[in-house]
Amino acid sequence: MGKKGASTSLKRKPAPRSWPIHRKEFVWTVKPSPGPHSLENCLPLAIILREILGFAQTRKESKAIVSSGKVYVDGKIRREDDFPVGLMDVISILEVDKCFRILPSKKGLILHSIDREEAKFKLCRIENKTTVKKGHVQLNLHDGSNILIKASDSEISQGNTYKTFDVLKISLPEREILEYLPLKEGAFAIITGGKNVGNYGRITEIEKVRGKKRRNALVKIEDEKGNNFQTILNFVFVIGENKPLISLQEVL
Repeated sequence: MGKKGASTSLKRKPAPRSWPIHRKEFVWTVKPSPGPHSLENCLPLAIILREILGFAQTRKESKAIVSSGKVYVDGKIRREDDFPVGLMDVISILEVDKCFRILPSKKGLILHSIDREEAKFKLCRIENKTTVKKGHVQLNLHDGSNILIKASDSEISQGNTYKTFDVLKISLPEREILEYLPLKEGAFAIITGGKNVGNYGRITEIEKVRGKKRRNALVKIEDEKGNNFQTILNFVFVIGENKPLISLQEVL
């Protein structure tokens, strides 16, 4: 009989290089389940609890912690230790009063400690938008979720409309839109990919594209020390208009 479905196992050697695991100590590691983030852009909860936070020594222990309902992701209890968490996701472990936001860095995705007040919201980038029936607009977000709004509400102040690569500040776990952050020159942004990943600052220039995809438009960002970075629009994630709305890891 032929094989059905994808493999449910993952060896350590081909696992993403950004995962903080020993490559030759054991053969197997945790393969994240299908979910809101791809294999290359996520961390399974078991890896976080065992290798990063040290709350578990074995996978059996990490499974016990997660299945008991002690771990929240974006305000919801997750009971699968292979659940994938990714960029801007908020992890809360209330029993030990710890909250973290997933941020990009040169070493890959990292856990940045935040307080409970900041854990009440997350930032989501609009990847696409679609007009659906009954006069609604569906906003497709970077974390795989969607928000449905009335077409009449898709226009915001000063005649602007929600556009791709703009960012929404969303409450957790209600997922209500709290604030709208347009992608524009002067806004604060963090770089999520490429050789300058993890750097952040103010957008100084956005290339006007013609004849190529907007995702590949060049963007220049200047940090508070005066350093300039260049990346493509696809790697730019707005984090504030006048100042960052989230606390950030200091760039070394």
